[in-house]
Amino acid sequence: MVAAMLLPAMILLTGVLVPMGAVSEEMLYTKASSLVGKLVLFVLIFLPLFHAAHRLKHTLHDMGIHLGALGAPIFYGGSFAAAGLAAFFLFL
Repeated sequence: MVAAMLLPAMILLTGVLVPMGAVSEEMLYTKASSLVGKLVLFVLIFLPLFHAAHRLKHTLHDMGIHLGALGAPIFYGGSFAAAGLAAFFLFL
């Protein structure tokens, strides 16, 4: 739910308001480079990744493709690995 609330605002901010000139890029970069901004960006990356992994795993199960004990580590492990990369590059 957090991602569903914040992602449209982020899309509006970066996809509409910055190109129109209503918000300056420098102000957006300053906010995003603070610790709180980095945490918000991490949440905006991690939650959709985890949600997509969950939906893919259960969609394959509903389609009759049962991965057994490998399903959770493949999908959730992939989302955690991608989130780890995001954290590495955000907090570098």
